[in-house]
Amino acid sequence: MPEETTASRPIAGRAPYASDPARTRGRRYPETPAPTRTDYQRDRDRIVHSTAFRRLVYKTQVFLNHEGDLFRTRLTHSLEVAQLGRSIARPLGLDEDLVEAVALAHDLGHTPFGHAGQDALDACMQGHGGFEHNLQSLRIVDTLEERYPQYDGLNLTFEAREGILKHCSRAHAEALESAEPGGVGRRFLDRTQPSLEAQLCNLADEIAYNAHDIDDGVRSGLITLAQVAEVPLFERFRREALEAHPSLGARSQQRRLLYEAIRRMLSAQVYDVIDATRAALAAAGCDSPEAVRRSPPLLRFSAAMRAESTALKRFLFKNLYRHPQVMETTGHARTVVQELFDAYRAAPQEMQADFAARAAVPPDAAGTGRSAERAVADYIAGMTDRFAVREHERLTGRRLLA
Repeated sequence: MPEETTASRPIAGRAPYASDPARTRGRRYPETPAPTRTDYQRDRDRIVHSTAFRRLVYKTQVFLNHEGDLFRTRLTHSLEVAQLGRSIARPLGLDEDLVEAVALAHDLGHTPFGHAGQDALDACMQGHGGFEHNLQSLRIVDTLEERYPQYDGLNLTFEAREGILKHCSRAHAEALESAEPGGVGRRFLDRTQPSLEAQLCNLADEIAYNAHDIDDGVRSGLITLAQVAEVPLFERFRREALEAHPSLGARSQQRRLLYEAIRRMLSAQVYDVIDATRAALAAAGCDSPEAVRRSPPLLRFSAAMRAESTALKRFLFKNLYRHPQVMETTGHARTVVQELFDAYRAAPQEMQADFAARAAVPPDAAGTGRSAERAVADYIAGMTDRFAVREHERLTGRRLLA
């Protein structure tokens, strides 16, 4: 385990460059502050209680939901991102509640079947505005959740919404800016940065999925521990684990060896981000959230760790995400999404009543993005893996995924 450095030690209180809930840019619909919670704590609580958050338990990360009870889902992934995010936020003096809110909401807009479903839905929506899961996450918290009598959506703070919108095309940013001048789309046009808390969630997301995809990949049998040992970042900590615990070399202890190597790798990456970010902040002289927004990205790995993390991602892409078994399953998943889209577009009444009603409304002349196709995309994107499979079988008479 790496020793704790000066930069890794917690600092007292909130840092001057951190987001401050007392200085939030507010909500789209003003509300009276809660007596016992900050605005960012309130955001987190609303996300946890949302319908879209609960659906994540049955949405694919890499392996489809039915393929095993112990593989990660979008829900468990989001919890791991939140945990890593808080672990890094605390010693940097960032707002942990905002980090947690963004982490828990960042994948709300993902389709069933992971990236395969997203790619298929984006193809279906070409000519109708496309489909971006980050923008869909924002649509969910801004519009699609129906919980409150005063407004649609969850009415989150600007800072939470900004963090949820991790990526955005220029065309979509321009549409967002037109609907909400100076809002969450503005930074993509000005090429400024989001808060450090939002930047942290982006990196915590990467750290989490690299680690848990090794674990799930080995558990599935699609990659082996020997294969992963070819990756320098992982192999370094596998050797450390064996040196500290020689008994882990036994065949019966390979699962414990994998866990210990991953644990050490995660810790090293967390300490690296803390130290590299602290150094970047000092070099940039940032003393406020506004200064952070005007600076280049500051939440980062060191150059050496970035190179090692990139090598790990390349390994996973080649050996896991493009494994023939995974590719066969994702091919079926794309077909399910494509055929669901075609079926609902031809017969909107097959959808839930409120989505069917939306599909019957002509596109809005003011450019709000309302269309039959968007209603279908919203309906499919909200599905869990198993509901999508059942609906596809009901509508086509074929079951492509067990």
